[in-house]
Amino acid sequence: MGKVVMYSSVSVDGFIANENDQPGPLFDWLTSGDVPLDDSGYLKVSQTSYDYTRPYWDQIGVTIAGRHVFDLTDGWDGKPPSGIDHVVVVTHRPAPEGWNPEAPFHFVDGIEAAVAKAQELAGDRVVEVAAGDVGGQVLAAGLIDEVRMDVVPVVLGTGKRYFGSTQAQHLLEDPDVVIQGNRVLHLLYRLHR
Repeated sequence: MGKVVMYSSVSVDGFIANENDQPGPLFDWLTSGDVPLDDSGYLKVSQTSYDYTRPYWDQIGVTIAGRHVFDLTDGWDGKPPSGIDHVVVVTHRPAPEGWNPEAPFHFVDGIEAAVAKAQELAGDRVVEVAAGDVGGQVLAAGLIDEVRMDVVPVVLGTGKRYFGSTQAQHLLEDPDVVIQGNRVLHLLYRLHR
């Protein structure tokens, strides 16, 4: 089985979006350089960020996201973002009416079922869990192996927390990776077991 990794860009005060689900400047680092990060021609980062981010993105087989994110993005028009093979959507509701059943999206009820389905689909590749409420629930269930953060130098003040509404303490190891890019600090922590 591949690793289960919680991931997102985050403000220095721990938010992944404001209260209206807008990320504001949290993704500015993705256009702050001159090295193309993907084939879109839009995402360009520093060489340092590319050397850290591209190999990680290439390892991701499945992303787990909540229904709220799925709805906000209109299901990415049925195409998983960033070249990922599958998306597992944690939801108590069925797929939207008219949803293409051939799209590589899997609607699953519950955190444990979502991680099991994602690991089945990913094989030995990484299962990425979107930070926020779903990520916090997966962390609370003890199913996260690593936490990756792209820390952006902005204070949002309020909004959607990186770890969602998790109330319990979770001890992380010292960071394995600390890399400074343009307008971002890349951090990788393993969970203390």
